[in-house]
Amino acid sequence: MEIHLHDKQSQVYNDDHRFKVVAAGRRFGKSYLAAVTLFVEASKLTKVRSDGSEVDLMTDIVYYVSPTFKQGRENLWGLCMELGQGIIAGVRQNEGEITLTNGRIIRFKGADDPDSLRGVGLSFVVLDEYAFMKPSVWEYIIRPALSRSEGGALFIGTPAGKNHFYHMWNAARQNMDYLSERPSVDWKAWQFLSKDNPHIPAAEIIALGESMSKEAVDQELNANFDSTGGKVFTYAQFPVKECHHEGDTVLACDLAGFTSPEGKNKSKVILDDHALAVVRCHNKGYHVERIIHGKWDVRETAARIMKAYDTFKCVKMGIEQGIGKNAVDDFILELQDAYGTYFEIHPLRHMNARKEDRIKWALQGRADRGKITLEPDTDLPEEEKWVNKFLGQAVDFPNPQAHDDLIDAVAYAVDQLAESGMGWSVEMVDTWEPLDDLSGY
Repeated sequence: MEIHLHDKQSQVYNDDHRFKVVAAGRRFGKSYLAAVTLFVEASKLTKVRSDGSEVDLMTDIVYYVSPTFKQGRENLWGLCMELGQGIIAGVRQNEGEITLTNGRIIRFKGADDPDSLRGVGLSFVVLDEYAFMKPSVWEYIIRPALSRSEGGALFIGTPAGKNHFYHMWNAARQNMDYLSERPSVDWKAWQFLSKDNPHIPAAEIIALGESMSKEAVDQELNANFDSTGGKVFTYAQFPVKECHHEGDTVLACDLAGFTSPEGKNKSKVILDDHALAVVRCHNKGYHVERIIHGKWDVRETAARIMKAYDTFKCVKMGIEQGIGKNAVDDFILELQDAYGTYFEIHPLRHMNARKEDRIKWALQGRADRGKITLEPDTDLPEEEKWVNKFLGQAVDFPNPQAHDDLIDAVAYAVDQLAESGMGWSVEMVDTWEPLDDLSGY
């Protein structure tokens, strides 16, 4: 197999770091680098681990993971067939599997089907366009599968705002482990422009740039994470500042689903993050006082909802209708009885709208007019900080592979709990009085 890498590609290929993170502009040569890496890694039969022991790699697979299986097939399958001539023993095209003459296997996978990624040992993985995958794919599935052989990974893609790909790239740039946020000799990052590919004429790069917006050029050609690439929201739309306008506070809860491993409701555990948005509604707009977020079981979730409602003196609260609400309702009622504090739980409804449309309708116009502000979180403990996470989700929206729980909770608060009359008071919530004290009517 002949390999022809240009200088910038060679920098990555020849580097010995275990985990490599490459942010690169379009037509830099990411696909070719990915294909070469797959074949080179699959050609290895053994590996010496850090403790000096040698491990047999014949039972381990090399993965190529793209946002969807179809996208991976379209992007790289043909190139692999061409590049691997002479060392490919067989293919299973429908399954996306390539077997080399040494017996090792390269397998194409889609990150949109996480369960299909489980159950195998991996010696190496290429994650292409990682910005459009859920972070949990790496943290919970791919990373553990690399443990036996101390396998490596190549993350490669074009930036899409400051989402999880940015945070991984930024950590690797500082030789930090993305998950532990501690110094690590395993990580390294690169940033390349489209023009760094010497095989693309300069005139073609200029012509591409002239046909695109400045933001698109920054993101697509210059691999700039600061660009939002024409997405729905920008950082500037959500100013972080203290708010001195008085108003009533509402609590909107976007709950993840729960599961009961053994069919016991009392043992329910969390699948994903919950988000509790505390929003003050005043006559100038909406101030997000806090977003409480995290992974909690159903009992702790109910307790945190009760605490937030009481701490922020909320006048109205709601929970997104669905399995999350169904799971937590009874626990909230138990706590209300225990503490003698009662409030109505409003069901927050999808209104037969797609989540993308619902969030845009609720937030985009208000944010454009400067009506949504965020309370600074600088005084909060690190694990409770939420502003950067909210902003990251906002500028990444509507990436289908990224989280949107925090912005969805705020969308529910301003659109379904605040209603049209911002700044309504507690007295306006229920002005009914009985005409007859005995009958109650």
